Amino acid sequence: MSKESDNKAIVGRWFTDFWGATCNLNIVDELAAPDMLLQYSLHEPRRGRDDIKAFMTDFRKAFPDLNFWGAADLIAEGDYVVGRWEGGGTHTGPAFGDFLAGSLPANTGRKMKFTGTTVLKLKDGKIVEEIGLDDGVAALTQLGLIETAAYVPVRSERPLLQGELGSGPT
Repeated sequence: MSKESDNKAIVGRWFTDFWGATCNLNIVDELAAPDMLLQYSLHEPRRGRDDIKAFMTDFRKAFPDLNFWGAADLIAEGDYVVGRWEGGGTHTGPAFGDFLAGSLPANTGRKMKFTGTTVLKLKDGKIVEEIGLDDGVAALTQLGLIETAAYVPVRSERPLLQGELGSGPT
């Protein structure tokens, strides 16, 4: 197998066993580098196996049905694997204060469902970093931690002249 195939297999196991419907925290010791970085926009960055396990333990206590699944095939190049995903859960557990935008009191019953793209870097068969770009606005809005502004179209007092929008030479 190629390096890319090996890396995709490792990330596939990570997505299934760490982020999937049931979490096996032993997978962290098996697949994560000792100082792995886990970083998403919703949470403070986490570093190291113990910190990552603590994060997931608290996240799953607060959201017992937490689950993430792939939304496209994994793409690999060299040491990097990219995956698109969907996921979410229902907050039926204890208070959860790990979101950067605020905290949830216990058992709100609020549901979140959102998507994202994650880039993982591997070295010597271990995940050294997982950096994700998630739709945190969707998740935080669904959880009631932020409000979105209503869209109000802007009306001009006069018609725009050709070139005023910067669409090219006039």
